[in-house]
Amino acid sequence: MIWSQFIAPEEWSAYEAALKIVRQAKVDFLLAGAFGLAVYTNRWRDTKDLDLLVLPRDRDAIIQALTESGFVDYHNQCAYDRGWIYRSTRNGFIVDVIWAMANRRAEVDSLWFERAPTIFIRNEKLRIVPAEELLWHKLYVVQRERCDWPDVWNLLYANGPTLDWQHLLNRLESDTQLLQAALLVFDWICPDVSSELPEWLREQLHLPGHSPDDPREWKRNVKLLDSRAWFAGIEEAHIKLEN
Repeated sequence: MIWSQFIAPEEWSAYEAALKIVRQAKVDFLLAGAFGLAVYTNRWRDTKDLDLLVLPRDRDAIIQALTESGFVDYHNQCAYDRGWIYRSTRNGFIVDVIWAMANRRAEVDSLWFERAPTIFIRNEKLRIVPAEELLWHKLYVVQRERCDWPDVWNLLYANGPTLDWQHLLNRLESDTQLLQAALLVFDWICPDVSSELPEWLREQLHLPGHSPDDPREWKRNVKLLDSRAWFAGIEEAHIKLEN
């Protein structure tokens, strides 16, 4: 994976140490966050933290393993909502243990694990959050201080035509308007990829039917949203995505 070469050696060493600690708890976990995004988009976004998804029943075991290894609760440095996440820190690096969406829309369940692909990152065998679940929970992160929709559009750019759309719709249940809104903007950002989405999906979500516009036009649209390096579709492979 080309993007993994952009992880600084000291940063990777910290992640390796954290993964070793977590494995000692002998519970299943999935890698998410910047690592999950990088696996599906082949682009690295350096957030300086490690996001681990676990079943609610397993959170205490992993938290205990981290605590016994010198990680401390990040709440003392920066308060956060402990109802869905435990944030731990050691030597300037953060390990997040996550068992639910921040909005309590859903908890991590067995389907996340059943559908999770296995990959290798620098010889580390790891399981990654499924692309559909990654996109699902990012759709709800639209806050004044943070919005994950740029991640959603990067996921759509890299994986849109191959996603299990029916599974994602099943997960969303009555919240499909969120996906419809994200896809409408994506259609404006990147019409060539949007046009490759399944026709039944476009019809069900009432997406406009058209042929791709001049690529120069949609690249202009990307820059209208943010002039920094945020969209993989127009950036060189060696460019890290903005946080």
